[in-house]
Amino acid sequence: MANPPDPARDLTEARKSAFAPFVFADTRVLILGTLPGEASLAAGRYYAHPQNQFWRLTGAVIGREDLASLEYETRRDALRAHGIGLWDTIASAVRQGSLDAAIREVEHAPLAELVAGLPALRAVAFNGGTSARIGRKLLTDATVRLVDLPSSSPAYAAMRFEAKRERWLELREFLS
Repeated sequence: MANPPDPARDLTEARKSAFAPFVFADTRVLILGTLPGEASLAAGRYYAHPQNQFWRLTGAVIGREDLASLEYETRRDALRAHGIGLWDTIASAVRQGSLDAAIREVEHAPLAELVAGLPALRAVAFNGGTSARIGRKLLTDATVRLVDLPSSSPAYAAMRFEAKRERWLELREFLS
């Protein structure tokens, strides 16, 4: 018999789920995060936290330095036009707050199936160490390049933006 729900349980510890994959048949680079943070879940948008550097970094990759200042749909359209898809390595998990370290009770995303269905895919890029650790285990048989990137998260301050940008620019080779 299952335990009854605990009304005192902090609602921020509820099971949280990833968004649907943002991919298309012509996706050449798939960028994988770990699991959307609180700001993204609340907004229903990838990388919605205003201090997350994702849109600045991908803007540099595609040559649109102004990408972060554009409307969300325009940003997504720009990624699609350049062959960049988005998803997460975790389909759902229990987590309080937004930090990867707080993730528990993980259900992994079916990455191998997604990757196998993307005929133009050339690389899978992991946005941060946790994403890379999980994603590499799920993609052991992948025939595309796996690229570890420094996290775009505001919680990852061990590397300056300029150094992160240089690493993210490596994705350009897979887009041309």
